[in-house]
Amino acid sequence: MAILLGVDLGTSGVKVLAINEQGKTLASTNVTYPLIQPRAGWSEQNPDDWWNGTVEAIQSILQDPAVPAESVVALSLSGQMHGSVFLDSDNRIIRHPILWNDTRTFRECQLITETIGEENLISLVGNPALEGFTLPKVLWLRENEPEHFGKLSTLMLPKDYIVYLLTGRLCTEFSDAAGTLLLDVKNRIWSKDVCDKLDLDVGILPDLLDSTAVVGSLTSGASEKTGLPVHVKVVAGGADNACSAVGNGIVEEGIMLASIGTSGVVLAHTDSMHHDPQGRIHSFNHSVPESWYLMGVMLSAGMSMSWLKNELVGREYDYINEQASHIKPGSEGVIFLPYLFGERTPHRDPKARGAYFGISGIHSQKHLIRAVFEGVAFGLKDSLELIKDLGVKPSQIRLTGGGAKSLLWRQILADVFAAEVRTMQADEGPAFGAALLAGVGGGVYANAGEAVKNTVALGDSCEPNSDNSKRYEDIYPLFKSLYQSLKEDYQKAFDIFNKA
Repeated sequence: MAILLGVDLGTSGVKVLAINEQGKTLASTNVTYPLIQPRAGWSEQNPDDWWNGTVEAIQSILQDPAVPAESVVALSLSGQMHGSVFLDSDNRIIRHPILWNDTRTFRECQLITETIGEENLISLVGNPALEGFTLPKVLWLRENEPEHFGKLSTLMLPKDYIVYLLTGRLCTEFSDAAGTLLLDVKNRIWSKDVCDKLDLDVGILPDLLDSTAVVGSLTSGASEKTGLPVHVKVVAGGADNACSAVGNGIVEEGIMLASIGTSGVVLAHTDSMHHDPQGRIHSFNHSVPESWYLMGVMLSAGMSMSWLKNELVGREYDYINEQASHIKPGSEGVIFLPYLFGERTPHRDPKARGAYFGISGIHSQKHLIRAVFEGVAFGLKDSLELIKDLGVKPSQIRLTGGGAKSLLWRQILADVFAAEVRTMQADEGPAFGAALLAGVGGGVYANAGEAVKNTVALGDSCEPNSDNSKRYEDIYPLFKSLYQSLKEDYQKAFDIFNKA
């Protein structure tokens, strides 16, 4: 029996998952580690915490009788995107990595856009300059910590640093590299053009591999620490969103993923590179070799429901679902804008805020509740429509995340999307996708398609109600217009309420 390990190096902790060839979960464990926030808006971590957590989690998995170490064939990693791991010429950490959710690089993003031009940047690297990406962090280091920048020999991403500690090899793979703003996403090479324009040495960037490529076997030191045999293959792995897509079977064009976690994601596999010239939707390399994905992100999907539950209703989700079910589609004219912490797709506006529109004396708490379900669905539809506008049409939409557990929300999504939606039988997240990539690299599966066919199973189906879909089709243009009507007022409000 071949056992595969998936390691997901997240922001709050590391998860390790062991599966067999049929995709059955044999054991899983999580180890948490702290976030370092030296100032407001700054977010860093200590790589020693990543490594110690990974070692502890693997050791814990191997304590389970269902996971004998000698049966582990391969492991692979999924990781938080965009983080900056700065190494010196001796491959030692120069300073704490700056993470994806760090917002200190506003000026650096302006510099990148002004120097390269936004349209040219998007055509080269598939995305606009946003604070979360890796490149602005490198420029910040150069400007603010020149003594550290002077030592920089290799720039890595979080999971790839763990791969280095496991194998002794410095490398990355295309799906994570695509989130740096340094990769020519279409041609799958580091962009010398971007580096030259910003006076950066392209030599600081590591070797590029496919996600299913074998990086190497464990070093003797890594074997001793983890308890895994030295013959275990370490496979390159992928960015967390790419691995989540693989784990949900999004490995062919037409199959899309809609995820309602704290944030919301709509993701579509593509066989060729597409990009939105306005940069409203992300374009990245997939963990499936020679393929890409389009991804829209809304910041407050499940977060909107948590806010409703904790701050307005004060009751559990069963009550919230039951109350909303009594209200007809459209909430009798109440519309919720789910921009509690700004919005990424499609507005790229950190100053946007949530709003209720259309409240009158006839409305009750039930209407306000249902409007949140519908507002999040409309926000996800924004991303779906952008993907469709780029020529990628959905043949099937799969749902994942905590919000997918709500039958009412599933029906609303089917009605708003005017498409069938399917849940997944298992939702193990990016670690499961990483384990499947380990299986491909380890020779258990021929390719990602075969891995998905052997392991990924669909759950319930929800068909759209044609009358409800027509109702939402009429409301959606109004939902879209409300942001445009409020855009200038969001700026005014920011200026008024953020005075020193």
